[in-house]
This record gives sequence, C-alpha cells and structure tokens, in this order.
Amino acid sequence: MSLNDRLRGVFVDALQLDDDVDVENLKYRDIDEWDSVGHMALVAAIEDEFDVQFETEQVIDMSSFKVALDMVKGFGISE
Repeated sequence: MSLNDRLRGVFVDALQLDDDVDVENLKYRDIDEWDSVGHMALVAAIEDEFDVQFETEQVIDMSSFKVALDMVKGFGISE
C-alpha cells in the first residue's frame, strides 16, 4: 500500500468520512468533520499509524492532506 493510500485511510477513519470524499484535496475546516476536535483526532491517528510525534507547530500547520503528507515524508517515511 502506498504512503498516499495509507494516509488517505487514516483521514477517512479519523474523520469518519465516506469513501467518496476527495481526501487528497481536503483542507482544514472544508468539512464539518475536520474541526478542532477532528483535527486532534486526526493528528493522533497519523502519529499512531506512522509511529511519529509531531511538534506543536506542525500540528498547527497541518492545514491539508498535502501538508500532512509532506510532514509524514519529512520523518523519512516513504512509499
């Protein structure tokens, strides 16, 4: 499974999204599920899935799927 697919699955599970949601183009607060509470659940789920720990600034800056993907890649995690 690709890194993109793994992260997409985390977004779908953590934010309880339908499979047809365009996760790859999703941005913070684009949908009701990605509010501040959903954001913290998402951050925790990403940390668990990839065994990483985000800095506070990273948590604040995680504003889209693409940003989250770049952050995960920044930990040296690849396809």
